[in-house]
Amino acid sequence: MNRRIVLFTVGRIALIETALLILPMIVCLIYGEYSILFCFAVTAGISLAFGLVLRLIARPRNHLIFAREGFFIVASAWIFVSAVGALPFVFSGSIPNYCDAFFETVSGFTTTGASILPNVEEAIQSQGLLFWRSFTHWIGGMGVLVFLLAVLPSGNERSIHILRAEVPGPMVGKLVPRLKDTAKILYLIYFAITLLETVLLIAGGMSLFDSLVHTFGTAGTGGFGIKADSVASYSPYCQWVITVFMLIFGINFNLFYLLLLKRLRPVLHSAELWAYLGIAAAATMVITWDISKYADCLWPESLRHAAFQVSSIMTTTGFSTTDFNAWPSLSKSILFLLMLVGGCAGSTAGGLKVSRVVLLFRMARRELSRLLHPRSVRVIVFEEKRADEPMLNSVALYFVVYMMFIGGVFLLLSFEPFNLETNLSATVACFNNVGPGFAGVGPTASYAAYSDLSKLVLSLAMLAGRLEIFPILLFFSPSSWKAQ
Repeated sequence: MNRRIVLFTVGRIALIETALLILPMIVCLIYGEYSILFCFAVTAGISLAFGLVLRLIARPRNHLIFAREGFFIVASAWIFVSAVGALPFVFSGSIPNYCDAFFETVSGFTTTGASILPNVEEAIQSQGLLFWRSFTHWIGGMGVLVFLLAVLPSGNERSIHILRAEVPGPMVGKLVPRLKDTAKILYLIYFAITLLETVLLIAGGMSLFDSLVHTFGTAGTGGFGIKADSVASYSPYCQWVITVFMLIFGINFNLFYLLLLKRLRPVLHSAELWAYLGIAAAATMVITWDISKYADCLWPESLRHAAFQVSSIMTTTGFSTTDFNAWPSLSKSILFLLMLVGGCAGSTAGGLKVSRVVLLFRMARRELSRLLHPRSVRVIVFEEKRADEPMLNSVALYFVVYMMFIGGVFLLLSFEPFNLETNLSATVACFNNVGPGFAGVGPTASYAAYSDLSKLVLSLAMLAGRLEIFPILLFFSPSSWKAQ
């Protein structure tokens, strides 16, 4: 393996993180938080030093990046940015335990939104820290390595292995011939939708600061709030805006690019898009009917809460407008299943991905048909293309490893003194980058009661879920580090 290119690229990421830390420093200056500004400055200095050292000692002899290097670069970079990004919380004393700060930062970068803070308004009173906490969602939403590919000249087109290792979904490719241009297009679309949501939230009465941090959480489908009740205290208008944009950010960004090119046919014929919207609509209708029977509220209010929570959970954002942990069993069961499904491939959402769910159902249908007609040959078509056997095998393999990983993390959490619902929902919520779960980790609770070891396990689960398992598995496999 080309270890030098791995370390050299991580050094580049360290320099980028140094630059990104300037934004919360500016926020600190605006609000006169000079002690917090110093904490960010020290963190930036540490990140800068790491970046310069790695670039000096690990200058590669060649810049070739193969699949293994791509996986290692992605895993190393995400662990590094989380480890360094946690330092301002520790230095400021807002989260003095580094393990807690690391959990919170991993949750931010992986766009999970799980928190160890029972009451964020009491724990973090610095605008600069709140900004950084939510800004990690925006950075991690599209991907830190995609940002690297967009702003820095790539060594060669083999950097596609980085894109494939970081961008979620069974199929990842270039929008245009040059990989660097693909990364730029993705970020331009990302930035444009982010700006639009910010403007709409400001129009609804939110302050600029509140609009920015909530847009960061929506864009990255992260869900860190700055109030103890998440977004419940904001106006219905703002809640509807966030609902719509959570759904938008859960859509494959390739479709937005096709819309810009006025190529409507592939968008309108996208099986994943219609399955995604259909599942969201059906879940919203059922939950609206279910909670309206028990809650003392009118249909419009039930619809708003149902639509918001379906959008939030399915896109793995994690914002809440109400304590859905108190909803009837049917509604909670639907939300739990939505945690597993997730959003579309190529979006900022987590989960198994709708494309995989669609393919798994079509594979099951094909096998049932073969039982009845052994000599028949059925071709699975997805997005107007034939799904070849290697891709179908990849989807099946991922699903098996996905379930095994959830089972393993769940068993490790079983040593904690919590009930099955708490541990299972914590596992699924962290691994699928949702954030809040049920029972002891519901929307009004936190992960603070878990031990440091369990928090590290859940941090690993969040990273594995965001990077779709294999980069993290390979990173912690000793045999993978051996030179070829």
